[in-house]
Amino acid sequence: MQRPTPLNGMRHIALQVQDLEACERFYTELLGMSLLRRAHEDLVYLTLGNDNFSLSRAKQDTGGDPQRLDHFGFIVDKKEDVDAWHDYLKAQGVTVTSEPHDHGDGGRSFYCLDPDGNSVQPLYHPCVSGQTLR
Repeated sequence: MQRPTPLNGMRHIALQVQDLEACERFYTELLGMSLLRRAHEDLVYLTLGNDNFSLSRAKQDTGGDPQRLDHFGFIVDKKEDVDAWHDYLKAQGVTVTSEPHDHGDGGRSFYCLDPDGNSVQPLYHPCVSGQTLR
């Protein structure tokens, strides 16, 4: 099976945080990010323009470990590309942990694991997909 249309950058990172409100203030007030969308009380999306950064309230204390990477996302240009990547990666024997699904904000994605168990999200998002990186 041939690889689908090239990925268009890693412009989505998702962190689990203990204090969602303090982290949101840090990234918006100190670093200058803008609120893109508040999905619910435990999940917020921020942006600097052509990126997508999510902060989610951690479900449990991680024992002082500061690294709380939930997943990272590679942007695709079209919604259909999500399904093409899903089919391609499955055919290559990659472990897929969720099927392609639509998001409430017009996005579409699925999750899979890299060989070391990191969660990777091929993602179409209307705010960042289809943009040429500067």
